[in-house]
Amino acid sequence: MAKGRDNKPHIGIFGRRNVGKSSFINALVGQEIAIVSDQAGTTTDPVKKSIEIFGIGPAIIIDTAGIDDSGELGRKRIAKSLEALKTIDCAVLMISGNIFGDYELDLIHKFAEWEIPYIIVSNKSDVEPLTQFTEARILETCNAPVFEFSSNHHLNIDQILDGLKKTIPESAYFKTSLLGDIIKPGDYVLLVTPIDNEAPDGRMILPQQMAIRDVLDNNAINIVLKEDQVENFIKNSGIKPRIAITDSQVFHKMKKIIPVDIPLTSFSIIFARMKGDFENYKKGTPALDRLKDGDRVLLLEACTHQVNCDDIGRYKLPDWITKHSKKKIEFDIVAGLTKVEGDFKDYALVVQCGGCMVTRKQLSSRLKPAVDSGVPVTNYGLAIAWMNGIFDRAIEPFNKIND
Repeated sequence: MAKGRDNKPHIGIFGRRNVGKSSFINALVGQEIAIVSDQAGTTTDPVKKSIEIFGIGPAIIIDTAGIDDSGELGRKRIAKSLEALKTIDCAVLMISGNIFGDYELDLIHKFAEWEIPYIIVSNKSDVEPLTQFTEARILETCNAPVFEFSSNHHLNIDQILDGLKKTIPESAYFKTSLLGDIIKPGDYVLLVTPIDNEAPDGRMILPQQMAIRDVLDNNAINIVLKEDQVENFIKNSGIKPRIAITDSQVFHKMKKIIPVDIPLTSFSIIFARMKGDFENYKKGTPALDRLKDGDRVLLLEACTHQVNCDDIGRYKLPDWITKHSKKKIEFDIVAGLTKVEGDFKDYALVVQCGGCMVTRKQLSSRLKPAVDSGVPVTNYGLAIAWMNGIFDRAIEPFNKIND
């Protein structure tokens, strides 16, 4: 199966105030990008910085506020730091002065809750080395590698980087090809790309761009058409595509035009398979037929963008779901990685976009509260396929692979 670079892995740096998180980041990055101060609580909102890790490539380091911050402002800083847990692929828990207590244990519990691998770094070891007692207590509590470090001497920096390489999940920086297990060199791939009000001026939307590149990377042949060109192509070209991938919004047209012996799916669905919780999406999609009057549906957009009357998440999907269910449904829409207020259990269904703009970890963390609560989840493309009566056809190419 073909592989390639995906979104950069995100590494969160956590610990109490004044343990030297910012100094540690400056040492990793090799420049002064985080404010260093003897005054506790210097870092406020999480700060991001790019770093190159040999063997992994570009990564994002996130500097967070002290987990032991105090006061009303401190509690807000802590909340921001904990929100970062939903976006990271790996964590560094920093301690100093052989202090390892409830704050650290609480962080370790949260790492486990969000399935985040981590390492432990004991900073300022030139001033107070890690004692055998503290190290034994750490090892009794968790099964994470422990490194001593000094920002003054960059002690063990290479070992720490190597520890991060071994700890960051490979899925955070390598991606499975969108189509590499479906197509082969020389195959024709039909991409149906409507140019409507949602299409950016002079450009194609990101999922279309990425699909085109993936086809080329797999040495296959792109056939890129607008929806009103497909029928003529099918009738007159003499070419039978290996698979047709369409914008989900024109499923209702393409299911009639593209012969049933040509596999048909959508951009949103291929991204759902690569990045999303595909199995739970498939299980949750039939909930569209179980909606009742007064039910609430949550629509999650992974990116923020200018909204217009053709917006699929804001207008089209709510309209289609209402017409399909014939019920009075209430819709909530949350864009980007904004925190979802309220309880996921209040929703009868959660519908996630394709997620082309976020990492796999960010997408899975976004849906985790719903999945843990037993709330059905689906994806824009899968939901539209269901409502157009072609759900089985749209997932069939991937079922064959799984079999």
